[in-house]
Amino acid sequence: MPIEIRPARASDAPAISRVIISALRVSNARDYAPEVIERVEQSFSVVRVAQLIDTRQVLVAERNRQLLGTASLDGEVVRTVFIDPPMQGQGVGRLLMLAITRLAREQGIAELLVPSSLTARGFYQRLGFELQREVVDGAERTLVMARRLQADAPD
Repeated sequence: MPIEIRPARASDAPAISRVIISALRVSNARDYAPEVIERVEQSFSVVRVAQLIDTRQVLVAERNRQLLGTASLDGEVVRTVFIDPPMQGQGVGRLLMLAITRLAREQGIAELLVPSSLTARGFYQRLGFELQREVVDGAERTLVMARRLQADAPD
């Protein structure tokens, strides 16, 4: 069965929270200290995710009613791109980013920014994002990456 990309609903908040926290603990834990992971996790409780659904354009990827990943667009900034660890490397993130890029183009956004984890740097580079700067907050390092969008270019 194919992967469906759709807007998130309030009822998706528990599954989105679970996917994000799982990805943080499994994937991001390779690049960040446990205290950084614990601090970031606090931003993705079910309540906080429900608030994000209300304030951003949040998308989910699902197959057979199982949530596989999420991504959101907050103005020109791509945020909260997380894929369930068993599904990483299978094209789910790419499909979500294609949908985010389409949304951005529809809104006339000329450049997408993404605050990337160290873990996701290669993923975004393969999608055409380039490193702009690094932000260090204690033990947490974030890579701010950007990609110019051309209205008539393929995703």
